[in-house]
Amino acid sequence: MSQEIEIYNQSQSSTDKEICNFLYREINLHLPKALKKIWHAHPVWFLDGNPIVGYSKLKTCIRLLFWSGQSFEVDGLTPEGSFKAAEVRYTEVNQIKKKDLKLWLSQAKKFQWDYKNIVKRKGVLERLK
Repeated sequence: MSQEIEIYNQSQSSTDKEICNFLYREINLHLPKALKKIWHAHPVWFLDGNPIVGYSKLKTCIRLLFWSGQSFEVDGLTPEGSFKAAEVRYTEVNQIKKKDLKLWLSQAKKFQWDYKNIVKRKGVLERLK
């Protein structure tokens, strides 16, 4: 595990740490070529400089966010924000379904919006894949 993400995960409560460690392992398994780092204070995975997936601590849960999740061709995620992101929230590790997570991660590779250049395009998203 990268040291900065390990520090992030270790700073969580025991239940949240278990969720974070589980998500970390599964995301790395299915996105092995993605760059991972702490970005805006939480773990995020990038493909070609574009944010794909990340998780963060909210008051009552761990949120798993897919930047292009509203474009996925599968169910299970809730739209988040005014762009194309979608999320799922967890309060217990046993709520995470590996089959769903694997499917969402495969969709994350297939459907991507260009968040990397959103500032340059003055808030306009363009589809990459």
